Formats: sequence, structure tokens, C-alpha cells
Amino acid sequence: MNTSSIRFRLITWYAGLLTGGFLLFGVALYSGLRHYLESDLRQTLERRGHQIAESLLTGVATTGWSYVRDEINARYAPAVYDRFIRITRADGRLVYASGKTQDGTIDPALVPPLAAPVTRTSIRRETLPNQVDVLIITVAFDGGRGQRFFIEVGGLLQPIETILRRLLLSLAAGLPLVVLVAVGGGSFLVRRSLAPVVRAAGKAEQISLHNLNERLPLPATGDELERLALALNHMIARLQEAFDQNRRFLADASHELRTPLAALRGELETLLEEANPARELRDRIGSALEEVDRLAKIVERLFAIARLDAGEAQGEWLKFDVARLTATTAEQMALLAEDKGVSVSCAAPTQVYVEGDQARVKQVVVNLLDNAIKYTPHGGAINLSVGAAGGKAVLEVADNGIGIPAEALPHLFERFYRVDKARSRDLGGAGLGLSIVRSICSAHGGQVEVKSQLGRGSRFRVELPLAPPGVEPTKQTHEH
Repeated sequence: MNTSSIRFRLITWYAGLLTGGFLLFGVALYSGLRHYLESDLRQTLERRGHQIAESLLTGVATTGWSYVRDEINARYAPAVYDRFIRITRADGRLVYASGKTQDGTIDPALVPPLAAPVTRTSIRRETLPNQVDVLIITVAFDGGRGQRFFIEVGGLLQPIETILRRLLLSLAAGLPLVVLVAVGGGSFLVRRSLAPVVRAAGKAEQISLHNLNERLPLPATGDELERLALALNHMIARLQEAFDQNRRFLADASHELRTPLAALRGELETLLEEANPARELRDRIGSALEEVDRLAKIVERLFAIARLDAGEAQGEWLKFDVARLTATTAEQMALLAEDKGVSVSCAAPTQVYVEGDQARVKQVVVNLLDNAIKYTPHGGAINLSVGAAGGKAVLEVADNGIGIPAEALPHLFERFYRVDKARSRDLGGAGLGLSIVRSICSAHGGQVEVKSQLGRGSRFRVELPLAPPGVEPTKQTHEH
């Protein structure tokens, strides 16, 4: 998982907060339970000390110490219930001490005596030599006639520690479960929360120049995600409007230019056909006709780009063998290459079916091959190959011509871009052929790329999606 992604950070925060909350709850529960148990033991021991003082020591002068000892043993049974009781006079004389408990955990003989006189009630914790912790409450009692007693009542802290130890084990065992639930629950909640974003991202990936009429799905949540999707849809709508205006302008301009160019050509041809025109006039008219032809080609190519950008190519899609189409086109253009002394070879050993506009794809082959012929010197060679790789039909046109400078490669498919403007003009180029190639590839869901080195030639690679199985191929035509 990408540790810098929003999903990972949200899951980490959720799991961290939940785990931290569990730990704080555990600490609070442990501290609260310890305080409660120790407080309850302390109150029980203090209450027992006051009971002994008020019920037994008040009349000790009358009842005698034998009665006090018997009553303490009968009522509280220190040896049976792991209790410690000791009564001492103010002068330090011991008047009563409970016996050793049955399990031997508390031996009164091991409990240190009072370190200092107690005025009312005191609390202390003693660790006996056998590593047993005892909580002792000392109650000071004035029995009258100058008699003052200190009643020490103790109880084991081990049961409290056992309960707390079990609680710690339960919390430690529950912590991994809490972390697992936090991560799993956080992943589920984050996945559900980000589902609208994932759907919007998937839809945004599908939106291109040819389907700007589509919009991102709007989650009916009324939150920031809905406002973001709505804002993006408004942006796409503005982009669509801008592109539509550009397409209409390009199409309208191309259409408007075709009519006066046709009229101008007709007028010039009429003048040229007139009887005995002056030689100088014939040359000028011929030059003007060449420029008119060049402008007409530019207009036709602009018009083609406008139609491709408007999605015109998607209306006539059929399944055909691009390998056969390439081989046929190479044969048709071989004569043009022979006039320049350039050899053309085509390697298309297997059938490779694509789905699209056959005439447009043929235009790709023609443009790339024509471009290679123009810039390959006499004695050069052009090699075409067609195959399939990774679910794509791959067409390559390689030559050993003059090559393309590295700084020109990023701009090669831009409209009206020419590497050598003067030479391109002499060869009849206007910088639109490769733009048309890219537009046709884009309209078919494919791409075109180029690799070249100066003086060593160029290699153009076209990739188009293979046609899905089950569709009957279309009978191919061989016209130019």
C-alpha cells in the first residue's frame, strides 16, 4: 500500500486513535479498579478496628482480656480469613496478637511493631520477609482510666494484585483484537467513504477530447465530495464549450476557404488554357496554381483534423486486417519510392485485426510512408512491420534517412510544426501530416511515438487496440 496515500493515512489515523482510546481506557480502568479495591480494603480494615475498639475494649476492665481474645477469635477468625489483628498498649506492651494464618501467608511475629505513637488512625504498607504485602490500619483508642490502645488490623494485598494482573492480561490479549478490528473497520469505512472519489477518478480517466459531453458521477451526500464533483463537472462543461468553439471555428474556416480556392483555381486554369498567353504570364499562372494546390491540401487536412476531433472517425468502424492493409499500401507507394531510388519492404506475416475506420488507418500508413520517402536519400531503405503485442496491433515504419533532431521530437506532432521549414516547404509539407496521424490514432484509442537520431534515420511506432473476438472482418478495399 502506498504509505503517502489518503487511504493509508486515514486508516492509520483511525486505527491509531481507536488503539490509543483503548489504551487510555485500559489505564483508566486499571487505575480506577486498583484505587477502588485498595480503598474498599482500607475502609473494611478501619471499620473492623473501630468495631473491636468500641465493642470489646470499652469494657475490658470488667470483661478481662481473656474475653476480648475469645471474642476476636470467634467474631473475626484472623487465622482462617488471612487477617492480622494486634492490640498494643500505649507503653508498648502487647496485649493481643492473632495467630499465624492457616496458609502461612501472615505471621504476626514478622510484622514490625509501630514505629511511632498514633494519634487517631494511620495507614501503612508492610512487606514481610516472605515477600507478602500487607495493608495495615492502626486505630488509636482511649479506653478510659488512663488506658490507651493501638489496634492494628491488616489484610493481604495479594488478592488485589491477582485481580489487577488478570485485568492486565485481559487488556493485553484484547489489544491485538482491537488493533485488528480498528484496521479492518477503518479500511472498510475509508473504502466506503472514498468510493465516490474512486468512481469519479475512473470516470475522469475515460473522459477525453472525444467524449467531453460525459460528466463525473455526483454522490448525493451534500458534502465536500459532491461539491468537488460538481465543480469538476462545471470545469469539464467549460472545456467542452471551448473545444466545441475551436472545432466549429476550424471546420467553418476550412469550409469557407475551400470555395474561394476552388474558384481561384478555376479562374487560373481558364487563363492558362487560353490561346497564346505570354510565356511569362504562363509561368506566373503556373506558380499561382501550385500555391493554390498547396493551400487546398492544407485546407483539406485542417478539415480532416476538425472532423477527427469532432469524433467523425467513430461513426464508420469496421473490423479489418491492418497487416494486409499495410502491405497493400506499401505496394501501391513502392513506385513513388523507386523514383527516388529508395527501397520499401513490408513484414506482415500474420493477420492482425483491429476495429476502426479503414480509410483513416490507411491514411496513417500513407502519411508515415510518404514522410519516410521524402526524408530518405537516394539508395536508402524503408522497412514496415506489423504485429501484435500486449493486446495491441503494432505498426512500425523505420527508415535510414536524415533523422530528426532531439529538440524537435517533443513538437513533431504539433500542427504546422516543421523541423526544417524551408526544406519542408520545398517538399510540399505544411506540418499537418503527422498531426493527422496522431488525431487518427487518438480517435481509435491508440497512440503514435517516434525515435530518431540525426543521420541514422527514424522509427515511427503506432499502437492500436486489437479488435475483440467474435466480430466478422470486413472485406478490404485497395483503392488509394
